Amino acid sequence: MAVHQGARKSEMIGYEPNGAANASAEDLRSSYLQLLHLVERLHRQLLDVIKDELERLGQTDINSVQALLLYNIGDSELTPGELRSRGHYLGSNVSYNLKQLIDKGYIRDQRSNVDRRSKRVSLTQAGLEVRDRLAALYDRQLGSVEQVGGVDIALVETTNKTLQRLERFWADQVRFRL
Repeated sequence: MAVHQGARKSEMIGYEPNGAANASAEDLRSSYLQLLHLVERLHRQLLDVIKDELERLGQTDINSVQALLLYNIGDSELTPGELRSRGHYLGSNVSYNLKQLIDKGYIRDQRSNVDRRSKRVSLTQAGLEVRDRLAALYDRQLGSVEQVGGVDIALVETTNKTLQRLERFWADQVRFRL
């Protein structure tokens, strides 16, 4: 375990004089790195599942990222900045995909009455239909995730809690430059 010069032993996370922490720290490192890999891989896998569903339904004019964007907008009326701040999308990715979806008729955008520089976006009927198709996909998956995937409510709740803690931890890393 690396120790910063001047750090007190009581300040070192996991410090135990008998060396037990080293094994535990290495186990944590391995598991943490595996978790990072899984989070990234699961997001890509979700996009593949959505792509497959879109293709099955003959919806070939939008990609899975755009469909997920429509799903996440839902019934809301949001600014592009609000979409970015929710953490779903990267800055340029949002702008590009919103423009594509506006041009294809899935999203309507309106200038704000208060600040004419600001736009608000919402789904058109076509956008709502894509959102509903994804909702139906998720509902269909819910029908078998426990029996086939072995994922029950307790596991989902524990996983959600863990991921929320990691999200807060990572946000603090950026916010407080830890």
